[in-house]
Amino acid sequence: MNSRLKFMVVSSSTCLVILLLLGAVHGRSANPEDTYRHLAVYTEVLQHIKADYVEEPDMKGVTVGALNGMLESIDPYASYLNADQYKQYLKSKDQHKADVGLVLSKKFGYIGIVDSIPGSPAAKAGLTTTDVIETINGVATRDMPLAFAELLLQGDPGTTVELGILRYRNPEPTKVTVTRAAIRYPLVLSKMMPDQVGLVQAESLEGNNVKDVAAKVQDLQKQGAQRLVLDLRHCATGSPEQGIALANLFLDKGLITYVQGQKIPREDIKANPAQAVSQLPMAVITNRGTADGCEIAAAALLDDKRAEVVGDRTYGDASIRKPITMDDGSAVILSVAKYYSPGGKAIQDTGVTPSVPVMEVEAAPDTEDNPQAEPQPKTGEDPLLKKAIEVVTKGKAQVAAEKEPAQPGEKLQPRPPDAPLHVLPPPR
Repeated sequence: MNSRLKFMVVSSSTCLVILLLLGAVHGRSANPEDTYRHLAVYTEVLQHIKADYVEEPDMKGVTVGALNGMLESIDPYASYLNADQYKQYLKSKDQHKADVGLVLSKKFGYIGIVDSIPGSPAAKAGLTTTDVIETINGVATRDMPLAFAELLLQGDPGTTVELGILRYRNPEPTKVTVTRAAIRYPLVLSKMMPDQVGLVQAESLEGNNVKDVAAKVQDLQKQGAQRLVLDLRHCATGSPEQGIALANLFLDKGLITYVQGQKIPREDIKANPAQAVSQLPMAVITNRGTADGCEIAAAALLDDKRAEVVGDRTYGDASIRKPITMDDGSAVILSVAKYYSPGGKAIQDTGVTPSVPVMEVEAAPDTEDNPQAEPQPKTGEDPLLKKAIEVVTKGKAQVAAEKEPAQPGEKLQPRPPDAPLHVLPPPR
């Protein structure tokens, strides 16, 4: 199919969905005939493309492109899978394959990287937030379903996958070969810092990591910690439930989050005082690789005025997703409800904006693989950690009053959340 035709149809479908969403925002009482009128216009456009375009279009490809364009415009984590792809998806859920360790979303029609799981093959290959996957083993990812891309990255341990990567401010795609392996989620680390500050670093909430955070915090308090810094940078794995449990460790009252969808009534989730382990003053560090469950925790601690959040805006991913099957065996994997901050912001839409914004300098990828080495918290030459310690020891107001001119790698304002990458190839 002609790429320009596909791009035109996908763009038109995106505009259509935006119109439909705007109508929904103004209330469900809107006349349903308006929706059908928009769909009638869209159908008419497709008919003219089929009848009048310079060459006979592949209508199946046009339809798939339009569907993926619609889904991405409302939900960057949604997927449309045809019947064969959905069968593969269901089959893979029962298998424990090796992977490369990437957390993905849709971006500009391609597969975007939320972040690499620390210590994973993808992290060691230097893949990070803002990178975009253009190809997987030579297959273009434009209009590729997100769930299908995740399937292609899985395989037997020791096998390789070649990725075409588009990087921020780099117009030329880079070929990166990654070897699949069993994914091990990072451990929770802790350390006593100067001025009686206890540091806890959680790069994942999977497994027992929330319980480990609780244990680390209690141990730091026994060592004499009077303040806490919770580092959630690159923490992109962990369910909303685990994020709620993390927030509850530091909240003995108040609203943690609420969940709501078109067909799911609002459900408030409040702190359980029996689960709180600390009331020490604290700061939370985030960056663009902070996503999903830990975003719920960061938003709750910030909105409930329990902690200041230092760093960069988080990625934006906190929802309930489920597959909805079609009559032909295909399926749509869609967010049916979103998690909201106590202040009423949909986390998937807005992420979490720090109260003390500081942009992180991207470090070189860790290519050393030494499983015998004892992991240690990263504490050297870390502007975000330094700022978090200042905030939690002196207070936000005093730190702002003492603010010196920005140093290299430290900026007063984070980069815009949806800044264009200027690296994607134009439609041909």
